Amino acid sequence: MKILVLANFGMGLYNFRKELLEDLINKQNEVYISLPNDEYVPKLVSLGCQFVETTLERRGTNPMKDIKLLLHYIKIIKRMKPDVVLTYTIKPNVYGGIACRITKTPYITNITGLGTSIENKDIIQKITLRLYKVGLKKASCLFFQNETNLKFFIDKNMVKSKARLVPGSGVNLAQHPLEEYPDGDEKNRFLFIGRIMKAKGIEELLRAAEIVKNKYPNTQFDLIGSCEEDYHQQLAELNKSGIINYHGQQDDVHSFIKKSHATVLPSYHEGTANVLLESASSGRVVLASRVPGCKETFDEDVSGFGFEVKSVDSLVETIIKFIKLPYGQKKAMGMAGRKKMENEYDRKIVINAYIDEINNL
Repeated sequence: MKILVLANFGMGLYNFRKELLEDLINKQNEVYISLPNDEYVPKLVSLGCQFVETTLERRGTNPMKDIKLLLHYIKIIKRMKPDVVLTYTIKPNVYGGIACRITKTPYITNITGLGTSIENKDIIQKITLRLYKVGLKKASCLFFQNETNLKFFIDKNMVKSKARLVPGSGVNLAQHPLEEYPDGDEKNRFLFIGRIMKAKGIEELLRAAEIVKNKYPNTQFDLIGSCEEDYHQQLAELNKSGIINYHGQQDDVHSFIKKSHATVLPSYHEGTANVLLESASSGRVVLASRVPGCKETFDEDVSGFGFEVKSVDSLVETIIKFIKLPYGQKKAMGMAGRKKMENEYDRKIVINAYIDEINNL
């Protein structure tokens, strides 16, 4: 079988879908990947994928460039004649879906989250929803990563085909094994992993770090991720003053998770937050905003704590609540998170769902 995968960047495809690609290739399928060229493409090619370079602006709103993307998808689908197309993230879902409809090609869509363009209730949301309605209409199956997103699409009358709920992208339990919990006499080390942007709650996190650091100097905030919006100067100043340790983009996030006591994610919206799955799988406590895609990844007071989204006060209160916990309870919460990942979020669950749907075509 010839399978074409449409995605918007290599890192997400490699870090969260590598095992699916490997499984498809091991089953003697031809797997083609369409995405912009980046440092992860050679890694994907080494798995056995065949690369089709595609120009795509993940967050751009230029209609001419989006039309070019649609025409590009139509062109490669007509040339390649895939048996099925797998799409991820908004633009590949929308324009890839439309291209598949035009070429009468079966396709399976994964709704990895609503995204800022849908979360913000403005003209962009209306346009995006209309495009989504067209792009999703003939999908063989729609995968959703949380119930709230599924309900939103149903309420907007955009689910016209089979829909399935999967546990996000799942987590590779072997790649993120249970790690020994850091010593109790160490600093309380908090870790943020994500793109440095407003929608990830970075403004609330930086302010909370200042407040907590002043009250509890024996606390460390490590931040990992590319700076996608203009926070460079603020990060540099807080880094210089010792409020945070900003490490930029990192390939090996597990080594940072291993050294941390808890992972903090004050995100405004998620499909399912992979960083929380990886952290919990490693036996680390999760502190996250109570939004869809985050709140499902932990059990309140058992494996993590939730806080109100966009609230510095709530975030600070939750971080301090964790600091005050006895060491044994912190360690037990980390263990509970690992068990939850084993029972509910094993990546094999997601792979099997895809194989089922591909076999059903």
